[in-house]
Amino acid sequence: MAAAIIQGNGRIRIEFSPRWYMRLLSLPVLAASLCFLVVTCQILRQDLFGGGHWREDWVGLVMCLVLALIIGLPGLVLATGRYFVDLDRILQQVIVTKKFGPVKFESLRKLAEFKFLSITDHTYTDKDGCPTSTSYSVSLCGGKGVGPIHLSTFGKRQEASGFAHEIGAALKLPAKDYVGTEPDEDA
Repeated sequence: MAAAIIQGNGRIRIEFSPRWYMRLLSLPVLAASLCFLVVTCQILRQDLFGGGHWREDWVGLVMCLVLALIIGLPGLVLATGRYFVDLDRILQQVIVTKKFGPVKFESLRKLAEFKFLSITDHTYTDKDGCPTSTSYSVSLCGGKGVGPIHLSTFGKRQEASGFAHEIGAALKLPAKDYVGTEPDEDA
């Protein structure tokens, strides 16, 4: 996911949007849903203005409407999904927002819970166990019992370090590099 950083009025917003080709994946799903909606409208038109009978067509009408919703909602989520992390230095809050079209889910946490920014790596391997690629994640972390908030993922270690130091300087938090270390078992 691509991340954009916007700063202003004591607030830092990190916005994640799927890349354009990920949004293209939603088009076939939305097209299939639209086909079921068209059939639903044809059944309704035939029953209201034609020679159709409700008692014969209600099962097909309900099935087409349910299939349109079951297929269309994931496509709509994929097409319109966005993810924001707002770091408000004035109110000392972290607001994590997941938005899907007009629907929005927010999670509010205190900035004081978080003590540092961590840079970690994740190595992807093929089925033979040979490494294929490595990604570097930057997360806002606290002490024990505080769940981290993922801020961004990068393909290069220097980009991740630069991003972590930029956000850390703005929030007055240290950036800790855990690349190449094993995760704690008790964390």
